[in-house]
Amino acid sequence: MEKVISFLKNKKQMKRILLMSISLVLSAILYNLFLLPLKIVTGGTNGIATITKYVYGINPAVMLFVLSLSCVIISFMYLGPKRTAGSLLATIAYPILVEVTTPLTTVISSETDVLLLVVFAGVLSGISNGLMYKTGYSNGGFPIISQVLFEKLKISVATSSLVINVAIVLLGSFFFGTTNALYAIIFLYINNIVLDKVLLGISNNKAFYIITDKEDEIKEYVINNLGHDVTVFDVKGGFFEQKRKVLMTVIPTREYYKVTEGIKEIDPKVFFTATDSYQVEGGK
Repeated sequence: MEKVISFLKNKKQMKRILLMSISLVLSAILYNLFLLPLKIVTGGTNGIATITKYVYGINPAVMLFVLSLSCVIISFMYLGPKRTAGSLLATIAYPILVEVTTPLTTVISSETDVLLLVVFAGVLSGISNGLMYKTGYSNGGFPIISQVLFEKLKISVATSSLVINVAIVLLGSFFFGTTNALYAIIFLYINNIVLDKVLLGISNNKAFYIITDKEDEIKEYVINNLGHDVTVFDVKGGFFEQKRKVLMTVIPTREYYKVTEGIKEIDPKVFFTATDSYQVEGGK
Protein backbone atom coordinates (compact mmCIF):
# COMPACT_ATOMS: atom_id res chain seq x y z
CA MET A 1 0.00 0.00 0.00
CA GLU A 2 2.84 2.36 0.86
CA LYS A 3 4.38 1.75 -2.58
CA VAL A 4 1.08 2.66 -4.26
CA ILE A 5 0.77 5.87 -2.24
CA SER A 6 4.39 6.76 -3.00
CA PHE A 7 3.78 6.11 -6.69
CA LEU A 8 0.70 8.35 -6.75
CA LYS A 9 2.62 11.16 -5.02
CA ASN A 10 5.35 11.03 -7.65
CA LYS A 11 4.54 13.93 -9.98
CA LYS A 12 6.74 12.59 -12.74
CA GLN A 13 4.96 9.24 -12.71
CA MET A 14 1.54 10.90 -12.65
CA LYS A 15 2.52 13.05 -15.62
CA ARG A 16 3.53 9.91 -17.54
CA ILE A 17 0.23 8.24 -16.73
CA LEU A 18 -1.66 11.38 -17.80
CA LEU A 19 0.17 11.48 -21.15
CA MET A 20 -0.45 7.77 -21.63
CA SER A 21 -4.16 8.24 -20.91
CA ILE A 22 -4.39 11.08 -23.42
CA SER A 23 -2.60 8.91 -25.98
CA LEU A 24 -5.01 6.01 -25.45
CA VAL A 25 -8.06 8.27 -25.73
CA LEU A 26 -6.73 9.82 -28.95
CA SER A 27 -5.98 6.37 -30.36
CA ALA A 28 -9.49 5.12 -29.60
CA ILE A 29 -11.07 8.21 -31.17
CA LEU A 30 -8.82 7.88 -34.19
CA TYR A 31 -9.73 4.23 -34.64
CA ASN A 32 -13.51 4.66 -34.45
CA LEU A 33 -13.69 8.01 -36.20
CA PHE A 34 -11.44 7.22 -39.17
CA LEU A 35 -9.77 3.83 -39.47
CA LEU A 36 -12.71 1.52 -38.77
CA PRO A 37 -15.39 3.21 -40.89
CA LEU A 38 -12.95 3.78 -43.76
CA LYS A 39 -11.68 0.17 -43.55
CA ILE A 40 -8.08 1.40 -43.40
CA VAL A 41 -5.85 -1.46 -42.22
CA THR A 42 -2.57 0.01 -40.95
CA GLY A 43 -1.14 -3.05 -39.25
CA GLY A 44 -1.06 -4.01 -35.59
CA THR A 45 -3.98 -5.18 -33.50
CA ASN A 46 -6.14 -2.36 -34.90
CA GLY A 47 -5.71 -3.80 -38.38
CA ILE A 48 -6.70 -7.32 -37.31
CA ALA A 49 -9.71 -5.95 -35.40
CA THR A 50 -10.87 -4.05 -38.50
CA ILE A 51 -10.61 -7.14 -40.71
CA THR A 52 -12.45 -9.42 -38.26
CA LYS A 53 -15.14 -6.77 -37.77
CA TYR A 54 -16.13 -6.67 -41.44
CA VAL A 55 -15.34 -10.28 -42.38
CA TYR A 56 -16.62 -12.13 -39.31
CA GLY A 57 -18.71 -9.51 -37.47
CA ILE A 58 -16.58 -9.63 -34.31
CA ASN A 59 -16.75 -6.61 -32.00
CA PRO A 60 -13.43 -4.73 -32.49
CA ALA A 61 -13.11 -3.99 -28.76
CA VAL A 62 -13.42 -7.70 -27.96
CA MET A 63 -10.84 -8.65 -30.60
CA LEU A 64 -8.45 -5.94 -29.40
CA PHE A 65 -8.72 -7.19 -25.83
CA VAL A 66 -8.16 -10.83 -26.83
CA LEU A 67 -5.13 -9.97 -28.97
CA SER A 68 -3.60 -7.60 -26.43
CA LEU A 69 -4.18 -10.00 -23.53
CA SER A 70 -2.57 -12.82 -25.51
CA CYS A 71 0.47 -10.63 -26.17
CA VAL A 72 0.69 -9.68 -22.49
CA ILE A 73 0.63 -13.34 -21.48
CA ILE A 74 3.43 -14.06 -23.96
CA SER A 75 5.35 -11.08 -22.58
CA PHE A 76 4.91 -12.33 -19.02
CA MET A 77 6.19 -15.78 -20.03
CA TYR A 78 9.24 -14.66 -22.01
CA LEU A 79 10.09 -11.13 -20.87
CA GLY A 80 9.11 -11.32 -17.22
CA PRO A 81 6.64 -9.41 -15.02
CA LYS A 82 8.75 -6.27 -14.71
CA ARG A 83 8.91 -5.61 -18.46
CA THR A 84 5.26 -6.62 -18.85
CA ALA A 85 3.92 -4.23 -16.23
CA GLY A 86 4.09 -1.21 -18.55
CA SER A 87 1.72 -2.88 -21.02
CA LEU A 88 -1.03 -3.83 -18.58
CA LEU A 89 -2.79 -0.46 -18.41
CA ALA A 90 -3.05 -0.13 -22.19
CA THR A 91 -4.19 -3.76 -22.53
CA ILE A 92 -7.16 -3.11 -20.25
CA ALA A 93 -7.92 0.54 -20.98
CA TYR A 94 -7.64 0.69 -24.77
CA PRO A 95 -10.35 -1.88 -25.64
CA ILE A 96 -12.67 -0.19 -23.14
CA LEU A 97 -12.04 3.21 -24.72
CA VAL A 98 -12.65 1.74 -28.19
CA GLU A 99 -15.99 0.37 -27.00
CA VAL A 100 -16.96 3.67 -25.35
CA THR A 101 -16.13 5.68 -28.50
CA THR A 102 -17.98 3.28 -30.85
CA PRO A 103 -20.70 5.90 -31.65
CA LEU A 104 -18.02 7.92 -33.46
CA THR A 105 -18.05 5.40 -36.33
CA THR A 106 -21.16 7.09 -37.77
CA VAL A 107 -19.96 10.69 -37.46
CA ILE A 108 -18.00 10.96 -40.72
CA SER A 109 -20.12 11.43 -43.83
CA SER A 110 -19.51 9.06 -46.75
CA GLU A 111 -19.26 12.14 -49.00
CA THR A 112 -16.17 13.49 -47.20
CA ASP A 113 -12.89 13.32 -49.14
CA VAL A 114 -11.18 10.10 -48.04
CA LEU A 115 -7.65 11.36 -48.69
CA LEU A 116 -8.27 14.38 -46.46
CA LEU A 117 -9.51 12.09 -43.70
CA VAL A 118 -6.48 9.81 -44.04
CA VAL A 119 -4.08 12.77 -43.83
CA PHE A 120 -5.81 14.12 -40.73
CA ALA A 121 -5.89 10.65 -39.19
CA GLY A 122 -2.15 10.25 -39.84
CA VAL A 123 -1.44 13.52 -38.02
CA LEU A 124 -3.63 12.51 -35.07
CA SER A 125 -1.97 9.08 -34.94
CA GLY A 126 1.51 10.62 -34.95
CA ILE A 127 0.59 12.85 -32.01
CA SER A 128 -0.95 9.94 -30.12
CA ASN A 129 2.00 7.59 -30.68
CA GLY A 130 4.49 10.35 -29.91
CA LEU A 131 2.85 10.97 -26.54
CA MET A 132 2.90 7.24 -25.81
CA TYR A 133 6.62 6.91 -26.61
CA LYS A 134 7.38 9.94 -24.45
CA THR A 135 5.89 8.19 -21.42
CA GLY A 136 8.25 5.23 -21.75
CA TYR A 137 5.29 2.88 -21.39
CA SER A 138 4.08 0.44 -24.02
CA ASN A 139 0.70 0.34 -25.73
CA GLY A 140 1.04 -3.43 -25.87
CA GLY A 141 -0.06 -5.44 -28.89
CA PHE A 142 2.23 -6.92 -31.51
CA PRO A 143 5.34 -4.88 -30.56
CA ILE A 144 5.58 -7.33 -27.66
CA ILE A 145 5.93 -10.17 -30.17
CA SER A 146 8.78 -8.26 -31.82
CA GLN A 147 10.52 -7.86 -28.47
CA VAL A 148 10.19 -11.58 -27.74
CA LEU A 149 11.57 -12.48 -31.19
CA PHE A 150 14.54 -10.24 -30.52
CA GLU A 151 15.18 -11.74 -27.09
CA LYS A 152 14.89 -15.37 -28.21
CA LEU A 153 15.88 -15.42 -31.88
CA LYS A 154 17.88 -12.17 -32.19
CA ILE A 155 15.58 -10.92 -34.96
CA SER A 156 15.69 -7.13 -34.88
CA VAL A 157 12.60 -5.37 -33.59
CA ALA A 158 12.49 -3.17 -36.70
CA THR A 159 12.58 -6.16 -39.04
CA SER A 160 9.93 -8.22 -37.26
CA SER A 161 7.65 -5.20 -36.80
CA LEU A 162 7.94 -4.38 -40.50
CA VAL A 163 7.15 -7.97 -41.53
CA ILE A 164 4.16 -8.22 -39.18
CA ASN A 165 2.66 -4.89 -40.22
CA VAL A 166 3.26 -5.41 -43.94
CA ALA A 167 1.57 -8.81 -43.70
CA ILE A 168 -1.46 -7.24 -41.99
CA VAL A 169 -1.66 -4.40 -44.53
CA LEU A 170 -1.50 -6.92 -47.40
CA LEU A 171 -4.22 -8.97 -45.71
CA GLY A 172 -6.30 -5.81 -45.51
CA SER A 173 -5.76 -5.13 -49.21
CA PHE A 174 -7.00 -8.67 -49.96
CA PHE A 175 -10.31 -8.00 -48.21
CA PHE A 176 -10.81 -4.28 -48.85
CA GLY A 177 -8.90 -3.59 -52.07
CA THR A 178 -5.65 -2.02 -53.21
CA THR A 179 -6.92 1.53 -52.83
CA ASN A 180 -7.42 1.08 -49.11
CA ALA A 181 -3.91 -0.37 -48.83
CA LEU A 182 -2.50 2.72 -50.55
CA TYR A 183 -4.41 4.92 -48.12
CA ALA A 184 -2.88 2.88 -45.30
CA ILE A 185 0.63 3.55 -46.65
CA ILE A 186 -0.09 7.31 -46.81
CA PHE A 187 -1.43 7.15 -43.26
CA LEU A 188 1.68 5.36 -41.96
CA TYR A 189 4.02 7.77 -43.73
CA ILE A 190 2.36 10.84 -42.22
CA ASN A 191 2.15 9.13 -38.84
CA ASN A 192 5.92 8.55 -38.80
CA ILE A 193 6.71 12.15 -39.77
CA VAL A 194 4.47 13.63 -37.09
CA LEU A 195 5.66 11.09 -34.51
CA ASP A 196 9.27 12.22 -35.02
CA LYS A 197 8.24 15.86 -34.63
CA VAL A 198 6.39 15.11 -31.40
CA LEU A 199 9.36 13.19 -29.98
CA LEU A 200 12.16 15.47 -31.15
CA GLY A 201 10.40 18.75 -31.77
CA ILE A 202 11.00 21.01 -34.75
CA SER A 203 14.65 21.56 -35.53
CA ASN A 204 15.47 25.25 -35.23
CA ASN A 205 19.21 24.76 -35.73
CA LYS A 206 21.62 23.02 -38.06
CA ALA A 207 24.93 21.48 -37.06
CA PHE A 208 27.64 21.82 -39.72
CA TYR A 209 30.72 19.60 -39.93
CA ILE A 210 33.21 21.11 -42.39
CA ILE A 211 36.46 19.76 -43.83
CA THR A 212 38.41 22.28 -45.88
CA ASP A 213 41.89 23.34 -46.93
CA LYS A 214 40.95 26.91 -46.06
CA GLU A 215 40.27 26.36 -42.40
CA ASP A 216 41.19 29.85 -41.17
CA GLU A 217 39.15 31.70 -43.83
CA ILE A 218 35.99 29.68 -43.20
CA LYS A 219 36.43 29.92 -39.43
CA GLU A 220 36.79 33.69 -39.72
CA TYR A 221 33.71 33.88 -41.98
CA VAL A 222 31.52 31.97 -39.52
CA ILE A 223 32.76 33.88 -36.47
CA ASN A 224 33.04 37.41 -37.84
CA ASN A 225 30.39 37.49 -40.57
CA LEU A 226 27.73 35.26 -39.05
CA GLY A 227 28.52 35.74 -35.37
CA HIS A 228 28.67 32.04 -34.40
CA ASP A 229 31.39 30.13 -32.63
CA VAL A 230 33.37 27.30 -34.22
CA THR A 231 34.82 24.19 -32.62
CA VAL A 232 37.88 22.58 -34.25
CA PHE A 233 38.84 18.96 -33.66
CA ASP A 234 41.26 16.50 -35.21
CA VAL A 235 40.11 13.53 -37.31
CA LYS A 236 41.78 10.85 -39.40
CA GLY A 237 40.50 9.62 -42.75
CA GLY A 238 39.49 5.97 -42.91
CA PHE A 239 40.97 5.20 -46.35
CA PHE A 240 44.23 7.14 -46.57
CA GLU A 241 44.44 7.68 -42.78
CA GLN A 242 45.31 11.31 -43.47
CA LYS A 243 44.99 13.61 -40.48
CA ARG A 244 42.62 16.54 -41.02
CA LYS A 245 40.75 19.09 -38.98
CA VAL A 246 36.96 19.39 -38.81
CA LEU A 247 35.16 22.63 -38.12
CA MET A 248 31.90 22.25 -36.25
CA THR A 249 29.36 25.01 -35.82
CA VAL A 250 25.67 25.22 -34.92
CA ILE A 251 23.64 27.90 -36.65
CA PRO A 252 19.94 28.82 -36.83
CA THR A 253 18.09 27.09 -39.67
CA ARG A 254 17.22 30.45 -41.25
CA GLU A 255 20.93 31.06 -41.85
CA TYR A 256 21.47 27.70 -43.56
CA TYR A 257 22.00 29.15 -47.04
CA LYS A 258 24.28 31.91 -45.76
CA VAL A 259 26.60 29.23 -44.43
CA THR A 260 26.48 26.90 -47.44
CA GLU A 261 26.91 29.63 -50.04
CA GLY A 262 29.55 31.44 -48.00
CA ILE A 263 31.82 28.46 -47.40
CA LYS A 264 31.48 27.26 -51.01
CA GLU A 265 32.53 30.69 -52.22
CA ILE A 266 35.59 30.58 -49.97
CA ASP A 267 36.49 26.98 -50.89
CA PRO A 268 34.70 25.47 -53.93
CA LYS A 269 36.14 22.06 -52.98
CA VAL A 270 34.91 22.18 -49.39
CA PHE A 271 33.37 19.02 -47.92
CA PHE A 272 30.61 19.51 -45.36
CA THR A 273 27.57 17.82 -43.92
CA ALA A 274 24.65 19.47 -42.17
CA THR A 275 22.28 17.75 -39.74
CA ASP A 276 19.29 18.82 -37.70
CA SER A 277 20.15 19.97 -34.20
CA TYR A 278 17.18 19.63 -31.85
CA GLN A 279 18.75 20.82 -28.63
CA VAL A 280 21.51 23.34 -28.00
CA GLU A 281 22.66 24.23 -24.51
CA GLY A 282 25.66 26.00 -23.06
CA GLY A 283 28.37 27.78 -25.00
CA LYS A 284 28.41 31.44 -25.84
